[in-house]
Amino acid sequence: TCDKMSLASNGDRVLAPTEDDIQRLMACQVHIGAKKCESQMARYIWNQRADSANIIHLGRTWEKLMLAARIIVSIENPADVCAIAAGTWGQRAVLKFSHYTGASNLAGRFTPGTFTNQIQKRFAEPRLIIVTNPKMDHQAILEAAYMNIPVIAFCDSDSPMEYVDVAIPCNNKAKNSVGILYWFLTREVLRLRGGVSRAIPWDVKADLFFYR
Repeated sequence: TCDKMSLASNGDRVLAPTEDDIQRLMACQVHIGAKKCESQMARYIWNQRADSANIIHLGRTWEKLMLAARIIVSIENPADVCAIAAGTWGQRAVLKFSHYTGASNLAGRFTPGTFTNQIQKRFAEPRLIIVTNPKMDHQAILEAAYMNIPVIAFCDSDSPMEYVDVAIPCNNKAKNSVGILYWFLTREVLRLRGGVSRAIPWDVKADLFFYR
């Protein structure tokens, strides 16, 4: 049941996932991690399959999604939040997240110096960054660390955790998984801002966030 899947449900029923939310996460294989597991990601692993793939605890994934949404909402100017995806799977999701929440985005190759070199054309000074894959977006994370910018990252079981402030444990290598996570994050940000009611389903289809 949802109560068993989410640790958050014990404290705050409003933020607890519905049965439909958990089914969406499982259908998109958010819980299927890599075979390798970093020591700092071990706390988010629920079990291991026969083929050695790690199974991520969806309750902890949901908790971190809700935490990330609250952090994003706390930034007064939405454009000061920057969503980053160098990998192909996350680029469409990042653009849609930016469209609905008002955040800025860097989809595609991250130009070195974007956060540190002030004479660069694309120089930016975000107050918070969201990265889709710590391995592919390592340059953005490194520069954020230099500039004291907090980092929220979608982390698989084999993702490096260095300089990551909030890790959302998930499968960050599948297009459906990345898409549904950004959809949930966008929906929760809009709900916390009061733009979308919790009483009715959000009318934006999750498919819009999936890479095609």
